[in-house]
Formats: sequence, structure tokens, C-alpha cells
Amino acid sequence: MRIIIAPDSFKESLSARAVAEAMAAGIRDAMPQAQTVCVPMADGGEGSLEAVLAATGGEQRTLTVLNANGQKHQASWGWLGDGKAFIEMAAAAGLEQIPETERRPLQASSYGVGQLIKDAVEAGAVHIAVGLGGSATNDGGAGLLQALGAHLFDAQGNELPAGGAALSQLARVCLDEVDPRMKQVRFDIAVDVDNPLCGPRGASAIFGPQKGASAQDVQVLDQALGHFADVCARQFEKDERNLPGMGAAGGLGFAIKTCFDADFRPGVELIAELSCLAQAMEGADLVFTGEGKMDAQTVLGKTPVGVARVAARQGIPVIALVGALGEGYEEVYAAGITAAFSLTPGPITLQQACEQGAGYLRQRARDCMRVWLAASARSGSGTAG
Repeated sequence: MRIIIAPDSFKESLSARAVAEAMAAGIRDAMPQAQTVCVPMADGGEGSLEAVLAATGGEQRTLTVLNANGQKHQASWGWLGDGKAFIEMAAAAGLEQIPETERRPLQASSYGVGQLIKDAVEAGAVHIAVGLGGSATNDGGAGLLQALGAHLFDAQGNELPAGGAALSQLARVCLDEVDPRMKQVRFDIAVDVDNPLCGPRGASAIFGPQKGASAQDVQVLDQALGHFADVCARQFEKDERNLPGMGAAGGLGFAIKTCFDADFRPGVELIAELSCLAQAMEGADLVFTGEGKMDAQTVLGKTPVGVARVAARQGIPVIALVGALGEGYEEVYAAGITAAFSLTPGPITLQQACEQGAGYLRQRARDCMRVWLAASARSGSGTAG
């Protein structure tokens, strides 16, 4: 029996690889002869780099960059070979790197992400996938452009300081000093949201508060991003602000899409492609997936549903093991999940759940396999062997 294990990470508890390994152990507890294939997954946010490297055997490279607050920070990116690279923007400008009391949404910059891209290009990358999510920034990717050699000038010809708020003073974007190799680079931008750049569903209004933005800050940032988009629309003769996903990661993808060759794709779809998930599923009997919490939001592009859609093309049933089942989780059944189960055996604290997550995963995977094997034996399907 061949079983594919393709979960997301359990945030603040277990990496996708650790989740997959715990599930595999539980499956083998019930069926020692089972062939388990672990394909750690992600949807473009935190943990995506680790998942891609684990699945592809890529090379992790590390660079000293500036984090969202302009402080030196060690960030990694992935060299996948054959001119391909993967960059997780949260590795350079992630929210988790900045203590809550030190978050500065008006000044936070995506400069470090541009440094990672520059390093990848210098290594020979011509096809770069960028996972968006978990950012501490709200600058529309302006800092990223500056790291690549662009200049953002105000009406007096002065270079703008870092951060999204400063974009309200933007008069001109100069790309003359950007590395000419950037013209040869093709970007795939991995997103798990469909928010536009500006407005009530935009980067500032929806995601700004979690980055420390007050109601007044949100208004300032939204207006500044709108002005940034106005200047870019006039200068580059295209307006990308309302495309789905432009609001992800503080609008980071807006700068990439406006200035370079870039396509936006659902994060889990891109990670699945990089990880060769469909090929791994060929001939499989069953798929396990999972995430920290499953609810109505899962169907909007999260890992379990993305995995289920790949499995559905080959008619493979999918079991989801999750830390918690939230309101509306049943919607995942229509999206291809066969059954979903919460890990915890009873009322426990979040800390206990995180600390004992691997054990619970192993137990629930074992239990699910026992039911599967009993049903297979009863139907005479022969898959139990």
C-alpha cells in the first residue's frame, strides 16, 4: 500500500517535515509494510522554503540582509538548480522577527527581500519563485526595488526614506541602475489571498493592524500605496493595483509585477508543482494532509484543499489531520477532503497541544489507518496488504 503524506506546518509547533514524519510513524504503527512517501507542503507563507527544499533536495543559501526594521539579519533562500531559485519573503522581512513592541508599519521596508533576489540573480537564477505571507512590511515592494538598484525620488529629487508612509511623497521611479540581468528573470509569485493593493480589502486595511498599524496608520498607508500605484500607472503605462493577490505581504508583489516579468499563482499550487506532488501521487492508495487549524478559510487556498485537488485528479481519497476544527470546516468536503479529524483527545491548553503535537499526530494517523484497514478487509479490496 502506497500512502502520500503532504501536510502543511503546524504554526509555532511543528514544521511540515516534522508533521509528515509523525504521520508516517503512526501509519506504520498500524501497517508496518506500508510504503509512506513524505512530501512536506506549504501555501507560500512561512515554512514554504523549508518545504520546497525538503521536497526538491535544493540547496539552502544564507545571506546577511536587512530585516523589516533595517537591522542586520541572517536570511536563507533556496537554490533549486537549473537556474531556479525559491525565496520566502518572510525569511527576510517577516513579522515573527520583529517583537510586537518594535513593529513600525509606517517605516518597515522590504529591502531585505530585494537583497535575497539580487543574491539569487548573481548566482545565476533566471526563474525565481517568491512566496508571500507573514510580512512585517506595508511598502508595496518599494524597498525591494531599492535593493535591486531602483531609486524612488520625491518632487525635489530626493531619495525617499524607507517604508510605506514615505510613498505619499513619491514623484518618480528610476530603474536605470537596476541590474540589466533582471530583464531576463521570470517571477512566479505565490499567494494564498486575493486581496487588491488598496481599499477596504487592501493590504493596509486587512493586514496592517496585525503589523502594528493603528486606524490612522492604516489610512496613511492606504493613501500612500494608492499614490504609489498612481505614479507607477503613469510612468509604466499599466495599473496592476486591482489584480487579485496584490495586497499580499504588504503589496510586495505589486512592485515585482509592475517592474518585471511576473505571474501570480496560488501558493499551494506552485509549491505542489515544485515538489512534484502529482508525480508522487501516481499509484497511491491514500493521501494524508493537515494544517494547524481547519475552518471555512481553508477552502480559499490553504494547503489541505490544494493537496486534495491534486489527489482528486487521480481519484485518491484524502484524510486531513489538523490541530483544531473551526467553524465551517465542513466546506472542505465539497473541495475534495474525504474526512477531517482533530488531533486532541480532549480539552487541553494550546501550549499542551503544541508540545504534544507530534504524539497526537502519530496516534490519530494510526487510528485512521486501523479504520481504513478494517474497511478494506471487509470489502475484500486487497489494499490491506
